[in-house]
Amino acid sequence: MKLRYLAVGLVTAGSVSATALALSGTWTRDPVPPGLAEAALWTPEAMPMPASTEAPVLAPTLARSDVAPMVSPPALPSAVVVAPSLPRVEPSLRTWAREIAAGETLDAVLAEAGLDAPVRAEVALALAAEFDLRRLRPGHALSVITTPEGSPRRVVLEVDDGVRIEAVFGAQVATRVVAPDPEIVTLASEARIESSVFAALDAGGIPARFAVDLAQMLGGAVDFRRDLTGGETLRLMWREARIGDDIVGQPDLTFAALDLGDTLFEIVWPEDGSGRATIYRDGVVMRVFAQPVEGARLSSVFGRRTHPVYGDTRMHTGVDFAAARGTPVYATAPGRVSFVGSRGGYGRVVEIAHGSETTTLYAHLSAVPDGLAQGDRVAAGDLIGSVGATGTATGPNLHYEVRVNGRPTDPLSDDRLAEAAERVADYGAALARLGDARARLEERLASALVPDTNERL
Repeated sequence: MKLRYLAVGLVTAGSVSATALALSGTWTRDPVPPGLAEAALWTPEAMPMPASTEAPVLAPTLARSDVAPMVSPPALPSAVVVAPSLPRVEPSLRTWAREIAAGETLDAVLAEAGLDAPVRAEVALALAAEFDLRRLRPGHALSVITTPEGSPRRVVLEVDDGVRIEAVFGAQVATRVVAPDPEIVTLASEARIESSVFAALDAGGIPARFAVDLAQMLGGAVDFRRDLTGGETLRLMWREARIGDDIVGQPDLTFAALDLGDTLFEIVWPEDGSGRATIYRDGVVMRVFAQPVEGARLSSVFGRRTHPVYGDTRMHTGVDFAAARGTPVYATAPGRVSFVGSRGGYGRVVEIAHGSETTTLYAHLSAVPDGLAQGDRVAAGDLIGSVGATGTATGPNLHYEVRVNGRPTDPLSDDRLAEAAERVADYGAALARLGDARARLEERLASALVPDTNERL
């Protein structure tokens, strides 16, 4: 009985405990918010199944295949093909060039280049806008660039001293002058005369054309065939215009000293380009002389000769200087113009009176300056005309005469022009120029003798 009462008690106690625990859990739990409760009831919608792509169906009769089935790849998006922009191809141009020979005209040379007559006229007009075509002479060069159809694109005329006349043809014609900027170099050298002045200059590497300048300046005081017996010393200083290694134009003498042993002749040319030179004998002014044509070749001297046109022997009353047509001609001494015009075989002439007894005559001129008229006063070195071939002449040259009381005399030996020039000479300035020229010559000669320390042995 006691065991029965004990079991019933244990069961009753366990039930009471479980009930108490259940009630305590219910009382201590917080209420659930409505939003959370609603979210707890959400379930995701079913995802749609992806659309199936039908696979290529193989014939059921093929159990195996030695050849792989050809499956076409998916089509690529179409691309727009853009043709590349090709550069415009210019037609090939033709270049023709050569130097102008003696006796040729511009029209004849352009015709040889293949240009038609109307085109040649157009080219000549374009070049004439910047260059006097009457000054065209041998040695000038012409280049013509044309299209295959023969139309000119560019014409270049190369004249003296590196100057170019360029004409460009297009919608409009454009012409310009291209003149280089040369470097002026001063040189000096010394030569010993053994046979002739020309040979001495040539052997010393000095421009041999200076022999002509010396003959013009000293012809009246020195007989170059009789007075030079050998052993004389010649010292020269000159200027050259250079573009790179090329010499442009002709060199110009600035100082010359001829030592004959007992007499020293010196010549100083001016820096202003007037051509009026001063000649000294033993340091004293002997005369002032302006060359009628700078750098010309003395082609015929005063005296009897065979006439080049008529063939007979007759007196040549002056001296001739061969030079290109258009070369400037200068007055050799101060005076007054006594005649301008044409005179028989002399052609176009300018005559200048130097006092009451002496006159100089310049013949065969191609032109005279505008406004030059009888009665005008001129100084030594003034421009009075241009070399030509008017009258009886075999080619372009200047015939130069000196007349005393109407009688021709040797222009290279007469002293009356020197007297006319000396009346306007400034002796103080002349002596100062001589001293300066001597100093510069010595300086140049000394620098030419200094060895190059960078030269390798």
